[in-house]
Amino acid sequence: MLILSSPSGAGKSTLTRALLDTDPEIMLSISATTRQKRPSEADGVHYHFLKQREFDAMRDAGELLESAEVHGNCYGSPREPVERALANGKDVLFDIDWQGTLQVRQAMSTDVATVFILPPSASELRSRLERRAEDTPEVITRRLKNAAVEIERGGGYDYAVVNDDFGRCLDEVRAILQAERLRRFRQPGITAFADTLVKELGQTLL
Repeated sequence: MLILSSPSGAGKSTLTRALLDTDPEIMLSISATTRQKRPSEADGVHYHFLKQREFDAMRDAGELLESAEVHGNCYGSPREPVERALANGKDVLFDIDWQGTLQVRQAMSTDVATVFILPPSASELRSRLERRAEDTPEVITRRLKNAAVEIERGGGYDYAVVNDDFGRCLDEVRAILQAERLRRFRQPGITAFADTLVKELGQTLL
């Protein structure tokens, strides 16, 4: 499971789409949320948009791998699609905040890699939120206030990447994904393969 987190406006959603478009071995964990759908979003594609009572029922039934309240709205990752994908040998990409990341780590600590995406500057972060033109000035102000807390929490992530150049940032996230896939405990059969090589080399010396 690869988790991408960032303050709102730092670019993690764009990075998420780029990874999904170019890597067939990874699928997105589509979060459920109680917030209002933006004009550019589609239900079931960007989020599962739920009423508060629907979200509460899923959380209370243990059907969410993680859940958190962010900017006054609830978010959570449905458990069943994630567990099914992992059982089928797929990697799963999460676009979630630091609160959700802590819960996923507690649930599946050995199979998680976390990446925090940083904006190049505070002024650029504000500009990106304003250019997006999908939030009210009050919401933008709240997101900026929360950004400092989120960035501090990002200090506990495995990796940090600054999104000052999108192409380079995407390459760095891809490199992280590939390195994590190559970790020995994530390669089925690698120990048996190495043992076979040792035996074959021993035979050549007889």
